[in-house]
Parts: sequence; structure tokens; C-alpha cells
Amino acid sequence: MAKVVVAGGGIAGIACASALLAEGITVDVRDRGRVIGGRMASRWIDGRIVDSGASYFTATSPEFREVVDDWFIRGLVRPWTHRMSVISGPTATLAEPRSGPLRYAAPRGLRSLVADLASRAGVQVTQSTPIRRVTPGPRVDDEAADAVVLAMPDPQALRHLDPACTEERAQLAGRPWSPVLALLAGWPYRCWAPIDGAFVHDDDTIAWIADDGRRRGDNAAVLVAHSTPDFARPRLADPAAAGPDLVAALRRLLTITMQPSWTYVQKWTFARPDRPHEQPYYLSSSGIGLAGDGWGTPKIESAWRSGTELGRALAARLR
Repeated sequence: MAKVVVAGGGIAGIACASALLAEGITVDVRDRGRVIGGRMASRWIDGRIVDSGASYFTATSPEFREVVDDWFIRGLVRPWTHRMSVISGPTATLAEPRSGPLRYAAPRGLRSLVADLASRAGVQVTQSTPIRRVTPGPRVDDEAADAVVLAMPDPQALRHLDPACTEERAQLAGRPWSPVLALLAGWPYRCWAPIDGAFVHDDDTIAWIADDGRRRGDNAAVLVAHSTPDFARPRLADPAAAGPDLVAALRRLLTITMQPSWTYVQKWTFARPDRPHEQPYYLSSSGIGLAGDGWGTPKIESAWRSGTELGRALAARLR
């Protein structure tokens, strides 16, 4: 029976493994994290869940909408908002919200959706077990496999690919990703103007703000702010030390007069691709596949599509 090793426990890796299992192919999913989810990450802080990575998702394709509809019926997702605010200029002017696609949120955190995909498909993930090296064959850490999938940001995939994997490495070369520091902050009560989320323009420190209480639907006084890449780059070695500057910028942008009760800073070294791939995935002639949200428009739906389509392509090849 064919065996595929999938490295990466985010939504792309789980979607790929689900598609392979649906065709009766054995899958060995390995993830370096303690829990699955990747950048669809959530943390328990002060008695509630807070999304510390991806902020929301949209659903445009009919197939992904079917997945989202099922989540909605079972209470795993909720419609969040069509409208996002914009904060811009030296005076941090808050403009009227702009209408756009419906954004969805998850009451139990976005990570719960990845866990649900894995559970319903029967995907078993070996946590805290990163792979080291993929070599031609393909082989993973000197172990033979019929195929290998690297479902992760391009720079991470490059680290694992042996120099002899020239075809695959050529796909990833010259594809830098930008970092982000995510500030999670809670107050004793809500003390800012009502917003769902806000894109921040012309600020050196913060690029995006989400009202997590409105996003999750419990109205908790919790905000999540994502830094600009330029702010994050020199501070990746000690993200916690960036907390005071992030808090100061957030308070300035939303005119918050009081300090938060608690804060946490999450580092994302590879948060977003600078040059996304146009195709949804890559599958080499030697059976090494590449997938993730860098393959297509960077968003959760693209990552799901990338993993799903790669899994189906691999299944067709291995049958």
C-alpha cells in the first residue's frame, strides 16, 4: 500500500491528508507544534480563547462553501462581518467601515476548524515531531516513502529540502515571506470606539486590528493587533520586549486611555508570502509536493484548496 509523509499540521497539510485517506492511501502526518493548526493558532488567556494567528476567513468557491456550511450547521463557525474600518493618517483617522466579502470567525478559535477536519477524516498527527531532511527518492530522514508533502511556508520547506532536490528547490527560490508580531491584549471593560476590525494605513508599528470580542461574539474586551513587517523584523529574537511599543501604538490608534490588564505577543517569522505562487500547488516528477497558503492568494481558503488539490493529484498518481 502506498505511503505518503505529510509534513505540516496546518489546514493545507490536514486537507491534503484528508484527500489521500479518502482514496485509501496511508498517510503519516508529522507536525513540529504541540497542537495542530499552524498559523490558524489560538491561545487560552484569561479564561477564553483568542486567535493569535490568522484573523478570519472567507469562502468563495462552491466546494469550500460546502465545508463552511457544514461548520456553520454544527456551530463551529459564525458569520463575523462584511464591513471593515480603515485607520489612516498622522491623526489616526477612523473612516467609515467599507463593505466587502463576508468574514467568518470560529467561537472556539480557528484552530478548532483544523482539528475538526482532522477528526472527521480520521487524520492522525504526530505532534512535536519535525522532519529534518527530504532527499531524492523521495526519502524523509533516510526513510523511504512513495511521496512527501511539505505543507508549510516556502522558506521552511527550503530548509528541509536537500540540495540534490533541485527541481523542488527551484520552485521555492526567491520567495521571501514577511514576519508579523501579534499583540493580544485584554482590558477590564470595553474602552474604544466600536469596530469589528480595522486595516491600518501609514503607521510604522501596526497594520491590522481585530476586536476579538466582536469577532468571537462574546463581546469580551480583547483586541488583537498585527504589526507591520518592518516593525517585526528586528524584534523577532525577543518578541515579548516589543509588547510595550505595540500597546502604545494600539492605544494611540484607538484612543484608549488605560493600560490593558494583560498582554501576550506571538511571533510569526513567516506570516505572509511576498510573492505568492500563481498555481495552487506543486508536485514534482519525483513525488515531492509543495502546498500551503503561499500557493495562490494568501488566505485560509487557498491553503485548504492547495492541500486538497495536491492530495487528489497524488492519489491519482499513486493509484
